[in-house]
Amino acid sequence: MITSTVRDALRGLRFATVASARQLSRPRIFATLVAIVILVAVAVFVPMPTALQLRDWATSVGPWFPLAFLAAHLVVTVFPFPRTAFTLAAGLLFGPALGVGLAVLASTASALIALWLVRAVGWRLDRLVSHPAIDTVDARLSRRGWPVVFSLRLIPAVPFSVINYAAGASAVRTVPYTLATFVGLMPGTLAVVVLGDALTGHISPLLFVVSLCTGSIGIVGLALEFRAHRREQHRREQVAREARAEPVSV
Repeated sequence: MITSTVRDALRGLRFATVASARQLSRPRIFATLVAIVILVAVAVFVPMPTALQLRDWATSVGPWFPLAFLAAHLVVTVFPFPRTAFTLAAGLLFGPALGVGLAVLASTASALIALWLVRAVGWRLDRLVSHPAIDTVDARLSRRGWPVVFSLRLIPAVPFSVINYAAGASAVRTVPYTLATFVGLMPGTLAVVVLGDALTGHISPLLFVVSLCTGSIGIVGLALEFRAHRREQHRREQVAREARAEPVSV
C-alpha cells in the first residue's frame, strides 16, 4: 500500500512538472538551467576543506573559531555542497554536545537562507505556472508542509540543498519549514558526529543502521502524508460531485 501510494504520488508530480515546464518561457528555462549548472560547477570544482585543515584553521583563529565555523558552515551549505564534511569536523573540533548544536544550527540557518533566496528571485511555482495538480499540492504544503519537510530531512539519500530549493519554490510556510528542518536534522547529525571519525575517515557500521532507521521513518512519513493528501482530495471531489448533483429547490 505504501509503495503504491508513493508511486502514484511520484507519477502525479512528474505529470505536473512536465505540464508546468511547458508553460515556462524559453528565457526562463534557460536562466534556470544556467543557474543549476553554476551551482553544480561550484559544488564540484571548489574544494572542500578537510577536517585537519579545519582544525589548523581553528588554531589560527583562536577563541572566535566556533563563530567562524558557524558562519563558514552556514554560507557554504547554501550552495549544493555536502554538509557531511562540516558535520564530521564539528564533532572533531567541538565534541558531541557543542558540535551537534553548531552543525544543526548552521544547517537550519543555511536552509532558511536558501529558501529566502529562491523566493527572492521569484521562483515560486504558484507565480510561474498555473496547473490544477501544482495548485493542489502547493495548497497542501501551505497548510501541512512540515510533515513533508521533516520526513525528507530524515532520509539521508535526499540531498540537503535539493530540499531547500524545492521548498523555496513551494508554498510551505517559513516557520513550520524551519522547525521541521531543525528537528529533522537532529538524529542524522547526532549519529554522524558520534559515530563518524573525521580523522581516519572510518565510519562505524552502526551509523548505517541509524541511517537506515531514520530513512525508513522518513519514507513512511512521506507515504502517510501522500495518502492523507489523496484522501482529502478524493473527499473534496466527492463533495463537489454531490453539490453538482443536488437538485435545485424551487
